Amino acid sequence: MSEQQDSWTSQARPISEQNEQKKVGEPEEWMQAWAKEVLLEQKRARRGRLIGGVFRGVLTLVVLLVVFGSGKQFFSSSEETASGSPHLALVDIKGTIEADGRASAAQVLQGVQRAFKAPGVKAVVLRINSPGGSPVQAGQIYEGIVKLKSANPTLPVYAVIEDLGASGGYYIAVAADIILADRASLVGSIGVVSGGFGFKEAMERLGIERRVFTSGDNKAFLDPFSEMNIEQQAFWQTILDSTHQQFIARVKEGRGERLANNPEIFSGLVWNGELALGLGLIDELGSVFTLQSDLGVQQSVNYTPEPNPWQLLEKRLGTAFKSALIELSAPSY
Repeated sequence: MSEQQDSWTSQARPISEQNEQKKVGEPEEWMQAWAKEVLLEQKRARRGRLIGGVFRGVLTLVVLLVVFGSGKQFFSSSEETASGSPHLALVDIKGTIEADGRASAAQVLQGVQRAFKAPGVKAVVLRINSPGGSPVQAGQIYEGIVKLKSANPTLPVYAVIEDLGASGGYYIAVAADIILADRASLVGSIGVVSGGFGFKEAMERLGIERRVFTSGDNKAFLDPFSEMNIEQQAFWQTILDSTHQQFIARVKEGRGERLANNPEIFSGLVWNGELALGLGLIDELGSVFTLQSDLGVQQSVNYTPEPNPWQLLEKRLGTAFKSALIELSAPSY
C-alpha cells in the first residue's frame, strides 16, 4: 500500500507542479510585460510634455522678442525720420491717471522729457483723453511740465483734449500754454469725489458680525462695514475741500484772466468744447490736425513711451501677487 502511495505520489507530483507552473507563470509573465509597457508609455508621455513645454517656452520668448524688437525699431525709426525736420512732439495721456497705469506721472513725464529734448520739435502737444484719476499723479505731471516749460521758454506747449478732458485730465491740461478741444469734447469737472458704500445695517439684518482690529480710534473710519460718526464725516470733508482748493489754485494759475467770472466753473460740472470756450476753460476749437496745419508742420511724432512685454508681464504678476497678499489678515499701516 505504501509502495502504491509512493508510486502514485511520485507520478502525480510532476503533473501538479507542471499545472501550477502553467497557472502561475503565464500571468506573471503577462503582468511583467504589461507593467513594462506602462512604464515605457509614461516615459514617452513625460518626454513629450517636456519637449512641448520647452517648445512653447521658446516660441513665447521668440514672439516677445520679435514684438519688443519690432516695436522698438519702429519707434526709433519714426524719431529718426522726423529728426532735424520740424514736427509736433505728441505725448498721449489716455485713460485713468494712476500710479500703475499708462497715464502715470512716470510714464507721461518720461515722454514729455523726450519731446522737449528731441531735435526739430516745433511744439510739444499733450494729447489728452482721460476722465481723471489720482490727484497725486496729476499734480506731479503738472509740476513736471511747468518745470520743463521754464527750462525751455521758447518751446510752446499745447494741450489737445479729444473725447474727454475731465478732472485730473483737465488738471494736466492747464499746464499747457494753449488748450484746444473739439466742439463735443467734455471739459471741466473741477472737483474732488470720494465714493463708497455702507453695509452696516445689511450685515446686522443678515446676522453677520464684523471683526476689525485697529490701533487708533479713527484708523478704520473709511471701512464700509463700520459706522462713520459725525466727527469723522466732517474730517473727511475737510480733506476733500482742501484737495479741491489745490485743484482750483492750479486752474487759476494756468488759465489766469482767461477764465470767466462764473463760480460754477469750480462746481464739478462738465461742459462741451463749445461752452468751455465761452467760459475760458479752453482757447480754441480744434485738433492735432488743425494745430499741425496752423503751425505749418507736415508731420507729428509720438514720444509716448510704450510698455514692453516684460513690463506688462511683470505688472500682471505683481497684481496677482498683490491680490494674494491683500487677502491675508495681517495688521498693516
